[in-house]
This record gives sequence, C-alpha cells and structure tokens, in this order.
Amino acid sequence: MSTTIPHWLEKQYELKGGQIALEDPEGVSVTFKDLRNKSRSIASSMLNDGIRSGDHIAFLAENDVDLPAFLHAISYVGAVAVLLNTRLSPEEITFQLNDAQVSCLFAGSTLWEKAVEADKGADRNIEIHCLESYHESFDHQDLKEVISLDDVYTMMYTSGTTGSPKAVMHTYGNHWHSAIASGLNLGIHAHDKWLLCLPMFHVGGFSILMKSVIYGMPVHLVNKFDAEVVNRQVYEAEVTHISAVSIMLQKMIDQLGSDDYPSHFRCMLLGGGPVPEQLLRQATDRNIPVYQTYGMTETASQISTLSPKDASRKIGSAGKALMSADLKVDAAGRGEVGEIMVKGPMVTDGYFNRPPLTEEYFRTGDLGYEDEEGFLYVVDRANDMIISGGENVYPAEIEKILSEMKEIAEVGVTGEENPEWGEIPAAFVVVKEGKKLDLASLQEFCRERLAKYKVPKRLYYVREIPRNASNKILRRKLFSALQKERDEYEN
Repeated sequence: MSTTIPHWLEKQYELKGGQIALEDPEGVSVTFKDLRNKSRSIASSMLNDGIRSGDHIAFLAENDVDLPAFLHAISYVGAVAVLLNTRLSPEEITFQLNDAQVSCLFAGSTLWEKAVEADKGADRNIEIHCLESYHESFDHQDLKEVISLDDVYTMMYTSGTTGSPKAVMHTYGNHWHSAIASGLNLGIHAHDKWLLCLPMFHVGGFSILMKSVIYGMPVHLVNKFDAEVVNRQVYEAEVTHISAVSIMLQKMIDQLGSDDYPSHFRCMLLGGGPVPEQLLRQATDRNIPVYQTYGMTETASQISTLSPKDASRKIGSAGKALMSADLKVDAAGRGEVGEIMVKGPMVTDGYFNRPPLTEEYFRTGDLGYEDEEGFLYVVDRANDMIISGGENVYPAEIEKILSEMKEIAEVGVTGEENPEWGEIPAAFVVVKEGKKLDLASLQEFCRERLAKYKVPKRLYYVREIPRNASNKILRRKLFSALQKERDEYEN
C-alpha cells in the first residue's frame, strides 16, 4: 500500500503562508500563500485544457519565479513533469519528446522558437503553451490534496555509456527522502535561504525547490549564474546556502578578490565531480565553507555529502552516505579503487520505457575509494563520460553526429583536461582521402545538432582510431595513440 502525506505546498500554506517562498535579485517575492494559490489556479487550467493524472508534460524554460508554480501545479493534477535541458538542440529535444511520450509542452518565451522547431519532428500531436502567457482558472476542482510517495513526479534525462539518453523516473518519495537526508546532514536553521543558480531542469536545481517546499525555506532565484550577482546576493539577500560546481566556485572566488564571505553564510554545496584541492583551500581562506557532495540524477541529487564537523579534516572527500542511504565501493578493501554502488529511498527505481533495475545496489559507473574511516573519495569515472563545467557529455553521442560529416572516415571523442571547465570534448579524426577538415568547420556542423557544451573544442588528426578485439573504440587510449603516431613521424 502506497504511503501518502498531505500535499507539501498545502502544508506550507497552512504553516508558513505569509513567509517568503521565492525571491529574486530584482525585488520580486512570492509567499507560500501566493505560490500555493497560483499553482492551484494553473492546475485548474491544466485540467480544463484536458491534462490528466499520469500525462507526461514537458517543460522547456529558463529559471524564472513563475516556473516553480507550474512544477507544483503538476503535482496538484497528478501528471508527470518532463524537464528538458534548455541547452539541447531542437533535434535532441525532439528525441526526448518522443521517447518520453509527451502530450503537452510548456515553453518559456525565450525558447518558444526552439520548442516549435522541436515539435516539428514529434511523432504525436503535442500541444504547446507559452509559460508566461498561460491562462489561470479559479475553478479549483479535482485537485490532489495528498501526495503518494510511490507516484512518479518528474522525469529527467541522462545518458549511459552508449550515449542514448534515458529518462530517469523520480517519485515524490525520491525527492522527499533526498531533502530529508540533506537536512539531517547539514541541519535546518530558521534563517536559512538557498540561492538557486543551477538550472531547474537539472536535479541539483530542482532539488532546491523540493527543499524549499519540504523545509518551508525561502529560495533566492537567480536566472543565470553570474559570479558578481551571486556574491552580491550572499551579502545583500543574506543567502546562507549555494549549490554549485567547481568552475562556478572558482569564478566566485576570483570575483571576490581578497574579501571574505560573511559569517551568516554556512554552506557551499559543491558537486559535479572531483574538486581540485587548491580550490578547496582558496575557499577556506575566504571563509567559504565547502561541503563536497556526490550524487547524480539517478539518486535525486546528493547521496553522499561531507558533514560540517568533518569538512576541515577531510578536504577532498565527498563524505559518507546520507541518512537512509547506503554506499559501498566494489573493491577488495578500504583504500582500494572500485566502482561506487549505492542504494536508498532517494535512488530511482529505473528509467522510463526501459527494463527495470533489478540489482540491490545501483551501479554508478563512477570510481572511488573509501579511506580507513569510511569517507568516500571520488577519483574518476568507470565509463567514458566527460564532465565539462558540471555537464555530462557522452562521447558516443558526439561521434554519432561527427560520423555524418562527409570528410570523416573514423572518429573518436574523449575528454581533455582543461583548467577552466575541468574537461573539454576533444575529437580524434581520420580524414577521408582527398578531403580536408578544420576545427571551425567541424564546430559549425556540430552546433546545428548538439548543445554548445557538447561541441568539440579540440581537433586532432590521426591515421587510425584505437579499438579493441570487439572493434569498440578505446577512448582512453586516444591521446596515447596520437603521441605514438607523432613519435613515429619524428623518428
């Protein structure tokens, strides 16, 4: 039997109706009462427009104070929110609309043309609404007053080692347990305010909205990350928490100069892959308490986070598994590197329209080790995934696009270390005889088909692509193969 709880926004309306739920740097503020009333009005309009419980409703929108009301409206209807990455190309969005069996799409005005273009390739009739001009109804009928923790609430796309995007299904329970576990680790204070500068279509950004409605905590919403804006809001808006990735923290520190963060700021939650120790020490010097965290879309955000009491003595660690979660490394013992495996009520039950997950532990595909005290250190990825500025980039997806170029005979893609982004995509190409190819032409071809962060930033010419006995590309050997060819040429 499914566990139900009172609708969390109804509960905050009852307990903290007059308190701030959302605000932005322009001075706009929304109380929990305002948010509840707007969400219910939007939900009523959705019902009047034929949206029903279980329908898959997609959102393609930038961060905006209106977007949370739509996402909460979905929970009043009982539909499922499919969150689309705004940086994807129309072609990539079309695939996700079809794969997720979307029946309705809400697009922000700045992304309207992209939404219309993506819809052209849809294999079903998808109704498109402009988020900013959507009508509201005050005929509040048949709205859900309770939440079933077993029901699917959101779907967010991620990719496996094959590069095929998959929709991770999150239940209300996944989001609930993620927020509760984080609160038990970091603590919940009366004056907490979380700055949201990550995209809401990412699990890291969406999880902050969940914390807000579950904790009754205000969120300071920034449309797009800007180091100067974020630093200023820490002071002026008395922000206490920020979720970020390494490149964002580095830019905040550079912009801060020699200044320190104020004493009310108590948490920089840092994810997106291993963090350089030098960056962590720079943050400490400026009174920025960094808590490194480990998680992924499949775990509804963080599943392991360094606790405040251990932050200074375990620099570089992602801590231990949060309350109600379990984590182990598939290795011979402590200190040995192996694949990180997790389980817990925040871990997804599986992917939409894919075979169910059957193993007790979810295999993350990431490599790490536990020290003698059981603290996790993430060291690498078991698969070939590239993490560039906190975004996951999958080589097979880029290779598939590049293989369509008439100049290319063979191609392999891997990550190249970069001081600003952590890694950048690098393409290794065998050019067809009689053809010519330069980086500018390659990038122009990719920009029409891929999100900007997936476009290769380096181009290397090779005579052959290293492969194994099964003819699979050995991406980790691309640079060594290049060096071997250069050595042979020089000799």
